Amino acid sequence: MPKPIFLIGYMGSGKTTLGKKLASKLDLPFIDTDEEIVKQIGMSITDYFGQHGEEQFRKLEREQLRKFAGSYAVISTGGGAPCFFDNMDWIEANGYAVYLQMTPKALFDRLSQSKLHKRPILIGKSPEELRAFIEEKLTEREPYYTRAHLTIDQLNTTVETLVALINQHNL
Repeated sequence: MPKPIFLIGYMGSGKTTLGKKLASKLDLPFIDTDEEIVKQIGMSITDYFGQHGEEQFRKLEREQLRKFAGSYAVISTGGGAPCFFDNMDWIEANGYAVYLQMTPKALFDRLSQSKLHKRPILIGKSPEELRAFIEEKLTEREPYYTRAHLTIDQLNTTVETLVALINQHNL
C-alpha cells in the first residue's frame, strides 16, 4: 500500500517549491499543510498565531497531518510540525519522511530575502537575531529531522535525483 511522502525541514528549505516539482514528477497530488490550515481557519497563520498563540497552532498542525493518513501524495509540512507532540513518530509510522537539509547560512540567506511577514516566528528580528534564531532552532529540531527515512542536501539535489533516491529506497 503506497504511503504519503512527507517533506520535512526548516522553514525556507524549499518544502513547497521542491514538493510541487516532486509531486509533478511522480504524478501525485501535492498538499501543503500550511495552506490547508489557512483554508480551515479562514485567516493567515500570522494572524492565527497572534490571536491564539503557537500552542493552538501546533494542535491544528497535528490534526492537519493526521488528515492525510492513507493519502498517496507529496505533503509539505510546516517546519516545526515534526518537532511537536508525537508528530515525527506518526509521520514515520504512516508515511515516508524526506528531510530537506540545509546549512544555517543557506537558510539565513533564503529567509532574509523572503517575505518575513508571512513567517510569524521571524517578525521583528534583526539580521543578527535572525541568524542566531535559525542556528538555535535548527539545533533543537535536527534530532527530529534526522529521523527521516531519507535525508538530502537540498541545495545540491535535483528533483530528478530525488525521484531516483525515492525509487531506490522504495518510498
